[in-house]
Amino acid sequence: MLSVELHVHSSLSYDGRDPVDLILEQAAAVGLDAVAVTDHDEIDASLEAVERAPEYGLIAIPGIEISSKAGHVLGLGVQEAIPPGLPYEETLERIHEQGGIAVVPHPYQESRHGVMARITSTQLAQADAIEVYNSRLLTGRANRQAERFARARDLPMTAGSDAHISEMVGQAVTRVGATERSSDAILQAIADGQTSVEGKRTPWHISFRQAAGGAKRRVLSRVAELLE
Repeated sequence: MLSVELHVHSSLSYDGRDPVDLILEQAAAVGLDAVAVTDHDEIDASLEAVERAPEYGLIAIPGIEISSKAGHVLGLGVQEAIPPGLPYEETLERIHEQGGIAVVPHPYQESRHGVMARITSTQLAQADAIEVYNSRLLTGRANRQAERFARARDLPMTAGSDAHISEMVGQAVTRVGATERSSDAILQAIADGQTSVEGKRTPWHISFRQAAGGAKRRVLSRVAELLE
Protein backbone atom coordinates (compact mmCIF):
# COMPACT_ATOMS: atom_id res chain seq x y z
CA MET A 1 0.00 0.00 0.00
CA LEU A 2 1.28 3.45 -0.92
CA SER A 3 0.76 6.44 1.38
CA VAL A 4 -0.74 9.25 -0.66
CA GLU A 5 -1.70 12.84 0.20
CA LEU A 6 -4.38 13.93 -2.28
CA HIS A 7 -5.38 17.45 -1.21
CA VAL A 8 -2.72 20.13 -0.70
CA HIS A 9 -2.53 23.84 -1.52
CA SER A 10 0.56 25.84 -2.44
CA SER A 11 1.14 29.58 -2.46
CA LEU A 12 -0.51 29.66 -5.89
CA SER A 13 -3.87 29.24 -4.15
CA TYR A 14 -5.34 32.51 -2.86
CA ASP A 15 -5.39 30.99 0.62
CA GLY A 16 -2.17 28.96 0.46
CA ARG A 17 1.19 29.96 1.91
CA ASP A 18 4.13 27.81 0.88
CA PRO A 19 5.97 27.03 -2.36
CA VAL A 20 6.26 23.59 -3.92
CA ASP A 21 9.69 22.80 -2.50
CA LEU A 22 8.47 23.11 1.10
CA ILE A 23 5.46 20.91 0.35
CA LEU A 24 7.64 18.20 -1.18
CA GLU A 25 10.15 18.46 1.65
CA GLN A 26 7.40 17.93 4.22
CA ALA A 27 5.83 15.08 2.24
CA ALA A 28 9.17 13.26 2.16
CA ALA A 29 9.84 13.97 5.83
CA VAL A 30 6.58 12.37 6.98
CA GLY A 31 7.12 9.28 4.85
CA LEU A 32 4.61 9.79 2.06
CA ASP A 33 4.99 7.98 -1.25
CA ALA A 34 2.98 10.44 -3.33
CA VAL A 35 1.34 13.86 -3.13
CA ALA A 36 -1.10 15.89 -5.22
CA VAL A 37 -0.91 19.68 -5.15
CA THR A 38 -4.48 20.81 -5.83
CA ASP A 39 -4.61 24.59 -5.95
CA HIS A 40 -7.83 26.53 -6.39
CA ASP A 41 -8.42 26.88 -10.13
CA GLU A 42 -4.65 26.88 -10.80
CA ILE A 43 -2.41 24.05 -12.00
CA ASP A 44 1.10 25.47 -12.53
CA ALA A 45 2.39 24.60 -9.05
CA SER A 46 1.03 21.08 -9.39
CA LEU A 47 2.86 20.58 -12.69
CA GLU A 48 6.01 21.94 -11.07
CA ALA A 49 5.60 19.37 -8.30
CA VAL A 50 5.35 16.59 -10.90
CA GLU A 51 8.70 17.64 -12.35
CA ARG A 52 10.48 18.06 -9.02
CA ALA A 53 9.02 15.21 -6.96
CA PRO A 54 11.65 12.61 -8.00
CA GLU A 55 14.31 14.80 -6.35
CA TYR A 56 12.57 14.02 -3.04
CA GLY A 57 11.92 10.34 -3.76
CA LEU A 58 8.22 11.08 -4.34
CA ILE A 59 5.54 10.64 -6.95
CA ALA A 60 3.54 13.78 -7.68
CA ILE A 61 0.04 13.50 -9.11
CA PRO A 62 -1.05 16.51 -11.19
CA GLY A 63 -4.25 18.01 -9.88
CA ILE A 64 -6.48 21.02 -9.34
CA GLU A 65 -9.38 22.01 -7.08
CA ILE A 66 -12.03 23.35 -9.43
CA SER A 67 -14.71 25.81 -8.36
CA SER A 68 -17.71 24.39 -10.20
CA LYS A 69 -21.09 26.08 -9.97
CA ALA A 70 -22.10 23.51 -7.37
CA GLY A 71 -18.89 23.70 -5.35
CA HIS A 72 -15.40 22.25 -5.23
CA VAL A 73 -14.26 19.23 -7.24
CA LEU A 74 -10.75 17.77 -7.31
CA GLY A 75 -9.47 16.87 -10.75
CA LEU A 76 -6.61 14.39 -10.36
CA GLY A 77 -4.47 13.30 -13.28
CA VAL A 78 -5.23 16.35 -15.44
CA GLN A 79 -2.57 18.34 -17.25
CA GLU A 80 -4.53 21.50 -18.06
CA ALA A 81 -6.58 23.79 -15.85
CA ILE A 82 -10.35 23.39 -16.05
CA PRO A 83 -12.27 26.67 -15.95
CA PRO A 84 -14.19 27.55 -12.79
CA GLY A 85 -17.93 28.25 -12.90
CA LEU A 86 -18.96 25.30 -15.05
CA PRO A 87 -21.91 23.10 -14.06
CA TYR A 88 -21.01 20.14 -11.86
CA GLU A 89 -21.60 17.51 -14.56
CA GLU A 90 -19.58 19.44 -17.14
CA THR A 91 -16.71 19.81 -14.67
CA LEU A 92 -16.63 16.03 -14.27
CA GLU A 93 -16.75 15.60 -18.04
CA ARG A 94 -13.80 17.96 -18.51
CA ILE A 95 -11.78 15.97 -15.97
CA HIS A 96 -12.59 12.69 -17.70
CA GLU A 97 -11.76 14.14 -21.13
CA GLN A 98 -8.19 14.60 -19.87
CA GLY A 99 -8.06 11.05 -18.55
CA GLY A 100 -8.32 12.17 -14.94
CA ILE A 101 -10.57 11.17 -12.06
CA ALA A 102 -13.02 13.41 -10.22
CA VAL A 103 -12.92 13.36 -6.42
CA VAL A 104 -15.43 15.44 -4.45
CA PRO A 105 -13.81 16.97 -1.35
CA HIS A 106 -15.70 17.90 1.83
CA PRO A 107 -19.08 17.46 0.07
CA TYR A 108 -21.16 18.21 3.18
CA GLN A 109 -19.28 21.31 4.33
CA GLU A 110 -21.35 24.09 2.77
CA SER A 111 -19.23 26.84 4.35
CA ARG A 112 -16.26 25.49 2.39
CA HIS A 113 -18.07 25.14 -0.93
CA GLY A 114 -19.16 21.54 -0.50
CA VAL A 115 -21.33 20.46 -3.41
CA MET A 116 -24.20 18.84 -1.50
CA ALA A 117 -25.87 22.18 -0.90
CA ARG A 118 -26.52 22.46 -4.65
CA ILE A 119 -26.71 18.97 -6.16
CA THR A 120 -28.57 15.72 -5.56
CA SER A 121 -27.23 12.49 -4.15
CA THR A 122 -27.52 10.97 -7.61
CA GLN A 123 -25.29 13.68 -9.03
CA LEU A 124 -22.73 13.28 -6.24
CA ALA A 125 -22.56 9.56 -6.98
CA GLN A 126 -21.34 10.38 -10.51
CA ALA A 127 -17.93 11.26 -9.05
CA ASP A 128 -15.13 8.71 -9.22
CA ALA A 129 -14.43 8.96 -5.48
CA ILE A 130 -15.54 10.83 -2.38
CA GLU A 131 -13.23 12.49 0.13
CA VAL A 132 -14.56 11.01 3.37
CA TYR A 133 -11.90 12.40 5.70
CA ASN A 134 -10.82 16.03 5.50
CA SER A 135 -8.46 17.15 8.26
CA ARG A 136 -9.94 20.63 8.52
CA LEU A 137 -12.90 19.64 10.64
CA LEU A 138 -14.69 20.98 13.69
CA THR A 139 -16.95 18.16 14.90
CA GLY A 140 -16.30 15.54 12.22
CA ARG A 141 -20.01 15.33 11.37
CA ALA A 142 -19.49 16.27 7.71
CA ASN A 143 -16.79 13.63 7.34
CA ARG A 144 -19.08 10.98 8.81
CA GLN A 145 -21.86 12.00 6.42
CA ALA A 146 -19.50 11.68 3.47
CA GLU A 147 -18.33 8.25 4.61
CA ARG A 148 -21.87 6.97 5.10
CA PHE A 149 -22.78 8.19 1.62
CA ALA A 150 -19.76 6.55 -0.01
CA ARG A 151 -20.22 3.25 1.82
CA ALA A 152 -23.93 3.08 1.03
CA ARG A 153 -23.17 3.43 -2.69
CA ASP A 154 -19.91 1.47 -2.71
CA LEU A 155 -17.96 4.48 -3.96
CA PRO A 156 -14.17 4.75 -3.62
CA MET A 157 -13.08 6.76 -0.59
CA THR A 158 -10.14 9.12 -0.10
CA ALA A 159 -8.68 11.35 2.60
CA GLY A 160 -6.93 14.71 2.33
CA SER A 161 -5.30 17.10 4.73
CA ASP A 162 -6.50 20.10 2.72
CA ALA A 163 -3.22 21.59 3.92
CA HIS A 164 -2.71 25.29 3.20
CA ILE A 165 0.64 25.38 4.97
CA SER A 166 3.39 22.83 4.44
CA GLU A 167 3.51 21.70 8.08
CA MET A 168 0.05 20.15 7.73
CA VAL A 169 0.91 17.99 4.71
CA GLY A 170 0.28 14.37 5.66
CA GLN A 171 -2.35 15.03 8.33
CA ALA A 172 -4.66 12.79 6.29
CA VAL A 173 -3.47 9.92 4.14
CA THR A 174 -5.07 7.67 1.56
CA ARG A 175 -3.55 4.20 1.54
CA VAL A 176 -3.66 3.03 -2.06
CA GLY A 177 -3.17 -0.52 -3.29
CA ALA A 178 -1.47 0.46 -6.53
CA THR A 179 0.20 -2.17 -8.70
CA GLU A 180 3.27 0.03 -9.19
CA ARG A 181 4.79 3.33 -8.03
CA SER A 182 3.34 5.65 -10.63
CA SER A 183 0.73 8.36 -10.86
CA ASP A 184 -1.35 6.37 -13.36
CA ALA A 185 -1.32 3.25 -11.19
CA ILE A 186 -2.35 5.24 -8.12
CA LEU A 187 -5.26 6.88 -9.91
CA GLN A 188 -6.43 3.56 -11.33
CA ALA A 189 -6.33 1.98 -7.88
CA ILE A 190 -8.35 4.86 -6.43
CA ALA A 191 -10.96 4.52 -9.19
CA ASP A 192 -11.09 0.78 -8.46
CA GLY A 193 -11.71 1.43 -4.76
CA GLN A 194 -8.40 -0.02 -3.60
CA THR A 195 -8.10 2.50 -0.77
CA SER A 196 -8.30 2.97 2.95
CA VAL A 197 -8.16 6.26 4.81
CA GLU A 198 -6.64 7.60 7.98
CA GLY A 199 -6.08 11.03 9.40
CA LYS A 200 -6.05 13.43 12.28
CA ARG A 201 -7.60 16.82 12.80
CA THR A 202 -5.78 19.98 11.79
CA PRO A 203 -5.40 21.96 15.04
CA TRP A 204 -8.23 24.46 15.32
CA HIS A 205 -5.98 27.48 15.70
CA ILE A 206 -4.25 26.60 12.42
CA SER A 207 -7.55 26.09 10.58
CA PHE A 208 -8.87 29.44 11.82
CA ARG A 209 -5.60 31.18 10.93
CA GLN A 210 -5.66 29.70 7.44
CA ALA A 211 -9.26 30.78 6.93
CA ALA A 212 -8.54 34.31 8.13
CA GLY A 213 -5.45 34.56 5.98
CA GLY A 214 -7.37 33.39 2.94
CA ALA A 215 -10.11 35.96 3.51
CA LYS A 216 -7.52 38.73 3.84
CA ARG A 217 -5.75 37.70 0.63
CA ARG A 218 -9.06 37.60 -1.25
CA VAL A 219 -9.84 41.16 -0.16
CA LEU A 220 -6.36 42.41 -1.12
CA SER A 221 -6.59 40.65 -4.48
CA ARG A 222 -9.97 42.24 -5.17
CA VAL A 223 -8.64 45.68 -4.24
CA ALA A 224 -5.68 45.20 -6.57
CA GLU A 225 -8.04 44.25 -9.41
CA LEU A 226 -10.13 47.40 -8.87
CA LEU A 227 -6.99 49.55 -8.91
CA GLU A 228 -5.71 48.18 -12.20
